[in-house]
Amino acid sequence: MLSLDLNLVWTIINLVVLYLLLRHFLFKPVMGIMEKRRQIIEDGLKNAQDAQDDAMKMKQEYEDALKGAKQESAQIIESARSAAKNEYDRIVGEAGDKAGNIIESAKETVRVEREQTMKELQGEIAGLAVASAAKIVGGTADEDLYDQFLKEVGGSHDDTDDK
Repeated sequence: MLSLDLNLVWTIINLVVLYLLLRHFLFKPVMGIMEKRRQIIEDGLKNAQDAQDDAMKMKQEYEDALKGAKQESAQIIESARSAAKNEYDRIVGEAGDKAGNIIESAKETVRVEREQTMKELQGEIAGLAVASAAKIVGGTADEDLYDQFLKEVGGSHDDTDDK
């Protein structure tokens, strides 16, 4: 029995030594490698999460910038439309004023020409009346000349009434 007990003790000592050797040369390096890999994986996940957070932040910034650009472009378009409408109204107003001035000028020209024509006709009628009166007073009362005078005076008088 002693040899059995001694064998058992040596077996236990061998197992303990083997365990200590395995632990020192195998388990610690393997556990170190596993710990390094766990740390690398954690760092990779953390970096991926940070990159995703940065990407979301940049996406939000780009969306905000895009909204701002859309609003700015809408404001620029509205401003351009307003400026174009103002310019259109100004041009139409100037054209209306010019047209009104041209119409007034034409009316004034027609009025002046009518007055001149009336004065010329009155002058001609007066000249004819004086000539006729001189002939009548002078004693040469020609019946045909008198009818012609009345016809000319009557015709001119009717033309002025129509105008």
